[in-house]
Amino acid sequence: MAKIIDFQTDPSQYRHWRIDYDGEVAHLFMDVDENGGLFEGYELKLNSYDLGVDIELADVVQRMRFEHPEIKVVVLQSGKDRVFCAGANIRMLGGAAHAHKVNFCKFTNETRNTFEAAGAESGQYYICAVKGACAGGGYELALACDHIILADDSSSSVALPEVPLLAVLPGTGGLTRVTDKRKVRRDHADVFCSIEEGVKGRRAKDWRLVDDVVPNTKFAETVAARAREYAAKSKRPADAKGIALTPLKRDISEDGSVTYSSVEVEIDREKRIARLTVHGPDAPAPASVEALHAEGAESWMLRAARELDDAILHLRNNELEIGVIVFRTQGDPALVAVHEAFLLDNRDDWLANEILLYWKRVLKRVDMTSRSLAALIEPGSCFAGPLAELAFAADRSYMADGEFEGDNRPVATLTLTKGNFGPYPMSNDLTRLETRFLGEPASVGAAEERIGEALEADAASELGLVTFAFDDIDWEDEVRIFLEERASFSPDALTGMEANLRFAGPETMETRIFGRLTAWQNWIFQRPNAVGETGALQRYGTGLRGEFDMKRV
Repeated sequence: MAKIIDFQTDPSQYRHWRIDYDGEVAHLFMDVDENGGLFEGYELKLNSYDLGVDIELADVVQRMRFEHPEIKVVVLQSGKDRVFCAGANIRMLGGAAHAHKVNFCKFTNETRNTFEAAGAESGQYYICAVKGACAGGGYELALACDHIILADDSSSSVALPEVPLLAVLPGTGGLTRVTDKRKVRRDHADVFCSIEEGVKGRRAKDWRLVDDVVPNTKFAETVAARAREYAAKSKRPADAKGIALTPLKRDISEDGSVTYSSVEVEIDREKRIARLTVHGPDAPAPASVEALHAEGAESWMLRAARELDDAILHLRNNELEIGVIVFRTQGDPALVAVHEAFLLDNRDDWLANEILLYWKRVLKRVDMTSRSLAALIEPGSCFAGPLAELAFAADRSYMADGEFEGDNRPVATLTLTKGNFGPYPMSNDLTRLETRFLGEPASVGAAEERIGEALEADAASELGLVTFAFDDIDWEDEVRIFLEERASFSPDALTGMEANLRFAGPETMETRIFGRLTAWQNWIFQRPNAVGETGALQRYGTGLRGEFDMKRV
């Protein structure tokens, strides 16, 4: 069995990051262990990173939101002399399978998006203090921060050298953030992304590649001053006490199935299907904000989000031949709605707000997953509120119509809540219902008028909330035929089709980043100019330049 990539870690296991807490400021040091690669065959020199480094960073960012509400500013810096970060490890990329390279880029993008949004969403800002060479993915770490400070010395520079050096693209949103976020002029960006040595000093600031250029004698003073400025903007509660993100309860069986406390993943390798079932809460919502804090990571809304998140990452990275993820739920939809309503009603509490924001991130991760997504709304299911979003995220949804012979569970229903109309936007900044009804906005209003109703198949179909509804006679055959057909199509064609269809409507920086990753980088990562025997990735470090097929396509 291939090595399972585990996305669960904690500070006691970190090999690549360390954190110093100083009141409302956290100093996050990137200090990569050269010998701590996720796989064999490469060393993580010059603070270069692989997926293992980023798994730790994702954990740092998540714990900063939940375990350290008192932190208003995170200062990201290098723990090594004369180098900030050399970016993604080239030997790792050169030796990695295509799927791993693309999944690696996707996860690193999602991680950067999380801390990029932390300031606006949670009042937890990130400042990047760059001393030494900051290249490729290293500069992309900086780009995701709210403010970049560059040392004005002979060794400090920023660079995106992927095109001239490796024949690939800055795969973690570098090109998009340079133009869309930092508004770098197009011709300046063209120069910047075409040179290996990068840009330093005054030019880096003049071209808006960084925000401050400061001599080493004033560097620490300037970093501290900027941290104070950003902390003054934050409304994060200074006296709040965080909650511990305790380890997930998870069991992986020999057949690959995964069981958590509220999520189950059943693997059917022969049919290339994963059936992912989310179990609704079995206890009332917390009676008060104090009770929510006391429950901590065991509160159903947070626990289910963490487990769903881990399950999706596991399927993405460890079950590459699973073509379809089938979402199912079981439980009381009214109870799901009550748990969500408690958080929405108490959103001025930092923890309630963070749990809702986490659901937004998890649902975005579902959207971005390159698998066919189907939802089966069956008797006894609890597709309500955040779980209804799984049905709206699916490429197709099938709903059972009426009672099924021999099944004494409640008739299948779909329940809309206030949560389906705002708190969980997609990457296009629209809700899933707004995206679904892009050409008929009145349908969103019609659906909103039915908030709180347990909608059976006829009503859900009339409102356009499901793709198909079938009764007891047709259900099994129709679902089976769809799943068999889907599994027979080309995975490449499906990835392209689904990525195009899921994100209708306006473009945002986020949709451009992931769209370009799905299409451009996915293609470039398979081209011989990058990964062939004489390609740039394969020849990196040998002293030989890549040999290119010069036809433009």
